[in-house]
Amino acid sequence: MKNFRKLLCLVFCVSLCFACADFNEDVTNDLKSGKYGSNKDGDLKMVTVPFKVYYLGTYMPPGDKCPGTTNVIVDGVGEGTHVGVSTIHFDFCILGATASRDSIFYGNTDAYIIADNGDSLFVSIEGAVVSPPLDDHPDYVVNYWTDEFEILGGTGRFEGATGGGWSDDYNSTEDNNSHHYWEGTITMLKGKR
Repeated sequence: MKNFRKLLCLVFCVSLCFACADFNEDVTNDLKSGKYGSNKDGDLKMVTVPFKVYYLGTYMPPGDKCPGTTNVIVDGVGEGTHVGVSTIHFDFCILGATASRDSIFYGNTDAYIIADNGDSLFVSIEGAVVSPPLDDHPDYVVNYWTDEFEILGGTGRFEGATGGGWSDDYNSTEDNNSHHYWEGTITMLKGKR
């Protein structure tokens, strides 16, 4: 009987150890995923990091967003930091032109990026498309626009995001697409997925 109690006690202790190990692993995974929030002040914080994206845009049929002027819609695919392989959508109005350097102003823009996991990043951009290109542009550049963009938050990991930077975009004689290179910074919640 004494040996039976020792064996029963040993089985109970071993079972308890395995149960605690599984429990601890589950809790550790839940903490890492943020399920219970952070138990350290420094775990969740806003960080500012570089932001770079490249998109190849396709001009879509115009909508009716801009009464009295031209509505331009562009959908694009590409990739970038923090968004992975992603898509972008621009919907803007042509606001007018200048005589000084063949600039066409655009604005009233609805723009967003849909990241590889489905989270959306909202952006604002407006400025001017300039023709002819500068002397240092390649021969295939038809017109270009180098304008400031602003990050206006988003969904999922981009909720509350801010930041911005500059576009370096152009249209080309080599294809019917728009080419978008953006570089700047994004401030977002560290670890938010």
